[in-house]
Amino acid sequence: MLKIEKLTVVTDSKEILKDFSLTINDGETHVIMGPNGVGKSTICRTLLKDSNYDVTEGSIFYNGKDLSELSTTEISRMGMMMISQSPIAIEGVTNAEMLRLALSERTGEHIDIFKFSKEAKAICEKISLPESFLHRDINNGMSGGERKKNELLHVWMLKPNFLILDEVDSGLDVDALKIVANSIKEYQSETNCSILLITHNPKLLEILKPDYIHILKDKRIVQTGDASLAEIIEKTGFKDVSGEKVLERNLENE
Repeated sequence: MLKIEKLTVVTDSKEILKDFSLTINDGETHVIMGPNGVGKSTICRTLLKDSNYDVTEGSIFYNGKDLSELSTTEISRMGMMMISQSPIAIEGVTNAEMLRLALSERTGEHIDIFKFSKEAKAICEKISLPESFLHRDINNGMSGGERKKNELLHVWMLKPNFLILDEVDSGLDVDALKIVANSIKEYQSETNCSILLITHNPKLLEILKPDYIHILKDKRIVQTGDASLAEIIEKTGFKDVSGEKVLERNLENE
C-alpha cells in the first residue's frame, strides 16, 4: 500500500529525514519510535503533503500512485487519514455538516440524511461519544479525550484504508485510551486498513499488537523488530541504538 524510498525531507532549511525508507502492506500495523525531535511527526505530515515540509530526494508511492503528483485533497480521497496529537478546532462547521459533505465529495452521490444519521448515532454509541457531538462544531470546546473520540467518529464514517496516528494517546486518561485503542483495533479488524503509529505508550502497543517496530534515529530507520523491540526500548531507552547498527532481523523471512 505504501512504499517510501530513500526520502530526504527539509523544513526551514533544516534536513530532518535522509535516506528514509519504509514499506507498509495492506492490513499491517507499523510503529515508529525514537528520541524527541528526530522527525517522527515529520514523516506523518510529509505523507499528507504539509506545505511546510519539502521532499528534496526520494519517492513516496501510495497504492501505486506517486504522491509528489497529488494534492492533500487527492491523497485524502484515496483513503489516507491522520489523527494528530492535538486535532484542530473548526468553529462554525459541525461534525455532521463536514461528514456529509466529505462523503458526498468522495462518493459523488447524494447522502441520505436518515441513513447517515442512523449510522452516525450507532458509531457515537460504539465509541462512547454523546449524540449531541454530531451537531457541535468540529473539536470546538472539547477536552483532549473528547477530541480523540470525535476524530474516531470521522474515521468510522469516512472509512480510510490507511490511518496515520501521531501520538494518538496524547492527552488521554486510562479509560479514554482503552476506548480509543480498542475502537481503532476493531476498525482495523473490520476494514483491513493499514496503520502507521507514532507512540511510546506500552498500553497502546499491547492493545493494537503491531506487526513491526521501527526505530528512527539519525534521520532514518536504524533498527526494525517485532513487539519485543518496544519492550527493550522501554527498559534501556535509545542510548544504545546507533545509526551504524543494521536491522536486527528480517521478519519477512521468518
